[in-house]
Amino acid sequence: MADVDTLSAKVTERLAHLIQESVLQVGELTLIVSRENLLQVARVLRNEADFYFNLLVDVCGVDYLEYGRDEWETEEATTTGFERGVDRSFMMDPDSHDSKNAAFGGKTGKFVTPRFASVYHLLSVQNNHRIRLRVPLEEYDLVVPSVVEIWPAANWFEREAFDLFGIMYKGHPDLRRILTDYGFVGHPFRKDFPLIGNVEVRYDAEQKRVVYEPVSITPRILEPKVIRRDNRYEVGE
Repeated sequence: MADVDTLSAKVTERLAHLIQESVLQVGELTLIVSRENLLQVARVLRNEADFYFNLLVDVCGVDYLEYGRDEWETEEATTTGFERGVDRSFMMDPDSHDSKNAAFGGKTGKFVTPRFASVYHLLSVQNNHRIRLRVPLEEYDLVVPSVVEIWPAANWFEREAFDLFGIMYKGHPDLRRILTDYGFVGHPFRKDFPLIGNVEVRYDAEQKRVVYEPVSITPRILEPKVIRRDNRYEVGE
């Protein structure tokens, strides 16, 4: 069994002309692949003895909306302390400015890669290795080739990513919703999907059927809980 550094070197040597980037971080290898080259890369990783990734563990979607720059969304969001996942080192857009965003030095911190991605986690049982493929997708063109013919286990995984993120898998034999209702509107794992949803469901005894109605929940802003010392609750000596 080769270590992950050796695997990374072999992947780079064999697939350098087919991948956009190879990232080795915290002991995990991720390949950034265009959708045009996805199937070719997948077949190499599955079939060749140096890799033999014959097991597809998962296919999932990712929404990078506001990734790396958003803090808690409150009416008076802080720009200091609690660096809530904010990474300002690579999020700067030098051509875009926003005087309200002092935390970014007056810049918007626009994320420079496509908003969505289709991500594949692979396992080589024979070589005891794992690898991740990430296919960036623009919001206006969420279409990627299906890998069902290569890994049949992708069938339900791709349906799930289609249902929750709206990613279309071209060539999938039965691409339809799998977790939400048939008449569901929108894709609930997108970051801009409302937390309370768009409709609520209840059973109407008079009509003897399930009915959809506008949500009756009043939206509220989530704020972090702050715990302060209060001497009223301290035990006296």
